[in-house]
Amino acid sequence: MKRMIFASIALLAGLPALSASDGSKLRLFERGSWQQLLHSHAGRPTLVHFWGVTCGPCKVELPQLGEFMKQHPAVDIVTVDADLVPNSDSAALSMLREAGLSAAENWMFSDGFAERLRYEIDPVWQGDIPRTILISGNGDVTTIEGAAEPSALQKWSDEQVATTK
Repeated sequence: MKRMIFASIALLAGLPALSASDGSKLRLFERGSWQQLLHSHAGRPTLVHFWGVTCGPCKVELPQLGEFMKQHPAVDIVTVDADLVPNSDSAALSMLREAGLSAAENWMFSDGFAERLRYEIDPVWQGDIPRTILISGNGDVTTIEGAAEPSALQKWSDEQVATTK
């Protein structure tokens, strides 16, 4: 009986990590998540996009990012719902699904003290969204404040492919 309980607890403990990657859940972005994210994508070109359900430009940009993800499988795509106004994960997931980003690694700010999370990511970030951080395979970081032009993302991706050859 004790073994069965222990096995059940172990199984349940592993479920959040599994469901977070299946597109039906958002990972909770809290203190330490930025370092975890950087570590898990180290050595790979990674696009991290901060957006929000209540952000008008984000609604236009997300489908473009979904198309970019389809066309650039060598780039890891990570989205972070960084809305200042708390919203439901179902609204965020719906927007991500409609934009073709369900297969991306998707997070949502979960700390009520969003300033602390933003500071951990970039000490000068005041919270404006959309915001995109491009991290090259060698760790170079480029930040795009406001909407990212698809041509700029294409150019960056082409540079990443060229450096890996």
